[in-house]
Amino acid sequence: MTKVWVGVDAGKTAHHCVVVDSDGQRLLSRRIVNDESTIEKLIDDVTALSDGSTATWATDLNSGGAALMLALLVAAKQVVFYIPGRVIYHAAAGYRGEGKTDAKDAAIIADQARIRRDLHRVRIPDESAAALRILTGHRTDRMRDRTRTINRLRALLSEFFPALERNLDLSNAKGTLILLTGYQTPDRIRRMGRSRLETWLRTHKVYNPDKVADVALDAARAQHARVPGQDAAAGTIATLARQALDILAELAALDKQITALFSRHRYAAIIESMPGFGPLLGAEFIAATGGDMESIGSADRLAALSGLAPVPRDSGRISGNLHRPRRYDRRLMRVFYLSAQLSIRSSPESDAYYQRKRAEGKRHTQAVIGLARRRANVLWAMLRDERIYAPAESEKGVAA
Repeated sequence: MTKVWVGVDAGKTAHHCVVVDSDGQRLLSRRIVNDESTIEKLIDDVTALSDGSTATWATDLNSGGAALMLALLVAAKQVVFYIPGRVIYHAAAGYRGEGKTDAKDAAIIADQARIRRDLHRVRIPDESAAALRILTGHRTDRMRDRTRTINRLRALLSEFFPALERNLDLSNAKGTLILLTGYQTPDRIRRMGRSRLETWLRTHKVYNPDKVADVALDAARAQHARVPGQDAAAGTIATLARQALDILAELAALDKQITALFSRHRYAAIIESMPGFGPLLGAEFIAATGGDMESIGSADRLAALSGLAPVPRDSGRISGNLHRPRRYDRRLMRVFYLSAQLSIRSSPESDAYYQRKRAEGKRHTQAVIGLARRRANVLWAMLRDERIYAPAESEKGVAA
């Protein structure tokens, strides 16, 4: 049998594949379309080159355009490793020539898979983890859209009606957005009058319509000047307010869908039992990790992936020089950081740990990150043992 290593420089529409033997000699170099039949033909050809033995595959993408190829490789029981693009970029400096082509990148990927022993095997997430990754990713995109819309609303109101922008809450108050769909300028609000404005707000199911009407009238009475472009701005404000309301409705529906899907996951009850974790943060954790703790390997590895484990930057006589890592999963950092902040309010154990770190002179952010690091160990142990949170055992390191 011939041992072979396969490097795939993955792309959206096509991949380039290079096969090397144990001496690093190329046995095959081929560009293939990202199509099921073409990929299956490649797998058959690689199997023939290896005389029926299992080949070792490596790719620089573990999702996106490589998803179909990875699914077919796993279905064919092939061993697949993931090598990040940044690793390939730095490794390329050790190979002859300065040129960069897909074929060269694929050859480097294959050769790195041949000589390295620290690569992580690609594991296909289960159906619920994959669905949560898609839904939480879409939710993040829509949250960003909401922030951009609100910021645009603030900018326009600050320019044409600053008193209203200053006095009403645009970030969290749905009633303010409803008001802006109908009334955006001081003169229109004054003409409407308090009684009719309150009735209009009540009809549109605004919470505390009398309070919103009072604030809007006070702001309108404070400004009688007309700013050039006010009518055009009013139309744009109304459009943006409607868009923000649509996004809020979509987010509410997404939250229900994510919560329902997460509740069916095998780890849902364990994760939610830990203070600070709700269904949304739990869903983001499953989406970021694939719900597969075995592929991560250890609590230290989980902390490193989350950016919670400091890395040394020692040189010469300098030692103990610890810094936050530059490369980590921002989603996991966000999950652990937010859950740690929330746990301070709801868990005496977390609050005691946080206060102890603050007493040691740590800043708020440092204390929360320290708590998050400890909680990563705890969550890892809970998932490994499939046990729910047990506060009485926190001092033993089993829970926090």
